[in-house]
Amino acid sequence: MSDPVTYECQQGIALITVSNPPVNALSQAVREGLHTCIARFDRDDNARIAVLIGDGRLFLGGADIAEFGLPTLAPSLPDVINRVEACDKPVVAAIHGAALGGGLEVAMGAHYRVACKGTQLGMPEVKLGLIPGATGTQRLPRLVGVPTALTMITSGQSVLSDDALRTGLIDKVVSNADMAKAGVEFAHEILNGDFSDSHTQDSLIRRTSERASPTTTEQEMGEWRTKLTISAKGEVAALKALEAVQLSTHLDFKKGVQQERRLFNELMDTPQRAGLIHAFFAERKVAGLPELAGVHPLPVSTIGVVGGGTMGAGIATSALLSGFHVTLIERNDEALQKARETIAGNLAGAVKRGKLTASKRDTIMTTQLVTQTDYRSLAEADLIIEAVFESMEVKRNVFEALDAIAKPTAILASNTSYLDIDEIAAFTNRPESVLGLHFFSPAHIMKLLEVVVAKQTRPELVATAFALAKRLGKTAVKAGVCDGFIGNRILTHYRSAADHMVLDGASPYQIDKALTAYGFAMGPYAVSDLAGLDIGFATRERRAPLSHPRERHPIFADDLYNLGRLGQKTGSGYYLYPKGSRRGIEDPAVEAIVVQARVEAGITPRLFSDEEIVRRYMAAMINEAARVVEEGIATRPLDVDVVLLYGYGFPRWRGGPMHTADDIGLAKVLKDIELFAEQDDFFWQPAPLLQRLVAEGRGFSSINPR
Repeated sequence: MSDPVTYECQQGIALITVSNPPVNALSQAVREGLHTCIARFDRDDNARIAVLIGDGRLFLGGADIAEFGLPTLAPSLPDVINRVEACDKPVVAAIHGAALGGGLEVAMGAHYRVACKGTQLGMPEVKLGLIPGATGTQRLPRLVGVPTALTMITSGQSVLSDDALRTGLIDKVVSNADMAKAGVEFAHEILNGDFSDSHTQDSLIRRTSERASPTTTEQEMGEWRTKLTISAKGEVAALKALEAVQLSTHLDFKKGVQQERRLFNELMDTPQRAGLIHAFFAERKVAGLPELAGVHPLPVSTIGVVGGGTMGAGIATSALLSGFHVTLIERNDEALQKARETIAGNLAGAVKRGKLTASKRDTIMTTQLVTQTDYRSLAEADLIIEAVFESMEVKRNVFEALDAIAKPTAILASNTSYLDIDEIAAFTNRPESVLGLHFFSPAHIMKLLEVVVAKQTRPELVATAFALAKRLGKTAVKAGVCDGFIGNRILTHYRSAADHMVLDGASPYQIDKALTAYGFAMGPYAVSDLAGLDIGFATRERRAPLSHPRERHPIFADDLYNLGRLGQKTGSGYYLYPKGSRRGIEDPAVEAIVVQARVEAGITPRLFSDEEIVRRYMAAMINEAARVVEEGIATRPLDVDVVLLYGYGFPRWRGGPMHTADDIGLAKVLKDIELFAEQDDFFWQPAPLLQRLVAEGRGFSSINPR
């Protein structure tokens, strides 16, 4: 194998190049190579200045995550960075593409930084349950000040080169994409005295560690602590990052680095770090389906959307934002106008968030979007996505019409949340060209896309769906055909567990509070209000003919629906929403409705602790997830984790329900299910896979894809 770090010197300038594809991760071999090349530069009398660059598409991508949790092999990353800074001759970091985490820490250890326009610079460690652990929390505040450093470190978000220049993180922005050439040119400027600033003084050496400590106040730190307690609820890394950055304001650099490393090592031992890294790898593995090896996606440039309601308009918005031409079909001109207004509002939101310019929005609306009432306008579409009412008869009408007009190579997709894709495919004469594309609302924002594969769906369509998801900025997960696929099937089960607890004595508000305290983005009853109680009612009505006599029904939910309390859209559901507010207020009338439902069912209520609420909710989720995996609806446990993380508000720092189950211990989960079955052995039936894994002493992580 060739050395991942190379050294060459020409005309007094040493060029040190890191080549460790795909992202130039700072593995042990790279660290050793950097340390060796910097030492060589120090000894090289012909070299007056060094330029450090990354080969390929970016500068340095950070620490090698595969090494996390393993003994650190010398040299450590802090040692390498400190060695770079200790050079008595100047070192320039020439950055392109991205400098993230440890990559940015290396750049901050250099004496100068030049970046290609559009380069991303960031410290995403909090997203892995960590803080920068290689001098970053001490260097960044000295370069850009405490507020900017805290914003970057506690959010994990990147900044672009122009903002980095404005804050002082880098010294120069260039448009030249050849960073070796740009770095050498900047090196000549430095040597010739054409570049200087207040930190250069009489020497060409500018060491970040020698800069004065940044300043802040206790009030400012208190405000940050309050903000992070809310925004990073339940997560420990952001508050540890605040502590580390605050240390830079009153400790000298060496002591600050020592304390940073202590805090970093503390976080390395937390379950949150393990959960976040599991989530990180699961997201990247989820598209690695063995059956798609060597299968190429079909070309898609024009997309048709049938239905302009909330989901259809959201799907159209997502496609438009990703550069597709979209033709949207509605039943009449009034519905078309409403759909256009919804899409325009979605795009206006993107402008407000800085994701889109006003001029680009106008271009999208005038040149990329066509709205029609005639299905024949979809005749040349590469992909047509149906997003109409959740009724099999309605969908039958749509797919029969599409089958008659779509070109032979077109992909026909349904956005159904629950219905049988095999039955939908059978409405056409081309079942091999049909699959499910289950978007999540709001479709232009939510990151999850369930790709539902029917019996006759061609592999090329599955590959195309994964490629489409990537272009849309979404994470795709393959799902099999069943009622609700992966996510909604599991949701139905754990939501039933919550409803049972309400019938037996728990308050809907207590359940929501217990589960948000556990880390969920929202509790199940707040989610119902957001989605609309009519959605749940329609699902119960659809499933009623198939229900078992022993099933327990949430009659209080039906009562709310019959009262017209449909959630946020009507101003009341489980919560009250005064004057269109999205923040719900608890309503004593709901408690009275629940009490009456218990009386009618002949139930004597009992008390539930928050701990029991969480145990029952999670046991129901894990148990049904085990069935979903065993039946092949989800290919692997990690697919379940990704679905729940990206579509259902599961706390990312817990890694997903399957990872959480392994963390809890499957034997403990099974014991809970068997305990709960003593009161209800119909609902609490242990999944055979869960029983088998406990008997074999294995966890979900031991399951390989089929």
